[in-house]
Amino acid sequence: MDTQSTEKSVSTETRALLAKLGVADTAVSGGTMASFTPVTGEKIADLPVHSAADAGAIIERAANAFRDWRLVPAPKRGELIRLLGEELRASKADLGRLVSIEAGKIPSEGLGEVQEMIDICDFAVGLSRQLYGLTIATERPGHRMMETWHPLGVVGVISAFNFPVAVWSWNTALAIVAGNTVVWKPSEKTPLTALACQAIFDRAIKRFGDAPADISQVLVGDRSIGEVLVDHPKVALVSATGSTRMGREVGPRLAKRFARSILELGGNNAGIVCPSADLDMALRAIAFGAMGTAGQRCTTLRRLFVHADVYDKLLPRLKKAYESVSVGSPLETSALVGPLIDKAAFEGMQKAIETAKAIGGQVTGGDRVDTGAAEAYYVKPALIEMPDHAGPMLEETFAPILYVVKYTEFDEALRMHNDVGAGLSSSIFTLNMQESERFLAVDGSDCGIANVNIGTSGAEIGGAFGGEKETGGGRESGSDAWKAYMRRATNTVNYSKALPLAQGVSFDIE
Repeated sequence: MDTQSTEKSVSTETRALLAKLGVADTAVSGGTMASFTPVTGEKIADLPVHSAADAGAIIERAANAFRDWRLVPAPKRGELIRLLGEELRASKADLGRLVSIEAGKIPSEGLGEVQEMIDICDFAVGLSRQLYGLTIATERPGHRMMETWHPLGVVGVISAFNFPVAVWSWNTALAIVAGNTVVWKPSEKTPLTALACQAIFDRAIKRFGDAPADISQVLVGDRSIGEVLVDHPKVALVSATGSTRMGREVGPRLAKRFARSILELGGNNAGIVCPSADLDMALRAIAFGAMGTAGQRCTTLRRLFVHADVYDKLLPRLKKAYESVSVGSPLETSALVGPLIDKAAFEGMQKAIETAKAIGGQVTGGDRVDTGAAEAYYVKPALIEMPDHAGPMLEETFAPILYVVKYTEFDEALRMHNDVGAGLSSSIFTLNMQESERFLAVDGSDCGIANVNIGTSGAEIGGAFGGEKETGGGRESGSDAWKAYMRRATNTVNYSKALPLAQGVSFDIE
């Protein structure tokens, strides 16, 4: 590979894509925050950043816009999101390609992420006519009790590099139809896709015609700008995606001022392969779940418990898949595994592998792959057979490492499965109804997502997404996740001529 010419072509293509998507050149040049592509390691932009004062002013503008936007009927707000979906369809190829450049995703995953944005827009459009409250039975005659739902205000979104656009859309589509305004602080590693999304949103706003300005804005900067968003008294809710460490800092700061939070944090996800499992199906699901997105999904499969009866049948096939999987540039090859996001991710992976080796782990893969780009970090996914559920497998390493442990008793596998801090996604492969139902029962998987005969990755937008324990407890996307972006009011209307008190209380005055 001619690294110099490749870097030049990536940089040139990035600028062309940004221009086509509507991002001004002044927004990506002449600034102090460098943006790099993990594909080659080269710098592709120098972004101007917002100061703390800038961030405060942007939040104030969002708060002012909220006062008008909340008065727009919800179905009308849904029309804006319908237009956003149309603009995303028109820009899918270009935005998907930009995701590949900036996050290192293979083309189908870059395009898939944009499709997820389109899907949540469709969901939110329907939702705009379904923000239902309840009619509640009352004990007092001549009274009616009900609940109504109202928007919160400014919603802050803090997103991670691994899903640079989809997470924003999950939050923004729902927040906007609920009547809120949005301020987005993207990862410092993926700011270009955020600017592109804002440009696409601006086109939808222009077509909409009469929306207040500033209902969606982007903050560019480091963690200090994120702190402004978290601490600002006019930000009613912050939806933050990132590490558990980040959540431990964000959560208490929001709680201190009684603000709401949606925390989508770490996920040390596991799967169980039972004796009755369809091994062909399990193999495919495990391979994608563990190696897809170079192991950089919050739902990546990181731990696998395989029953002794099928261990020697599955493991050779799984090792073969690890040894043969293609690794390379997502821009120039048809490889299934692209680069790690940066050097720190590579070093974290190597440290975990060495620690596993020291306690008896047998490693397949894990080596760096030379693509000719010195500052890009491509690796062969690592499969590590462990003697016990211990060591580095108890903590999430955000890289393509799959730890495998043999088990004999189902309860033993379930105990190991739940014996970690995180509780995001989980999976079981079995044709035994009792095992599958037990996995989904109250004493089964303790995760927010529990799947049978599919992997841990690839959640659809129709279901609420999120996890338990150190994953933060937040929910985004489908089902009734919309309620997190609204406030509930319980209303009682007295249409009688009397004033009976609840619980039979008597309080008569002259």
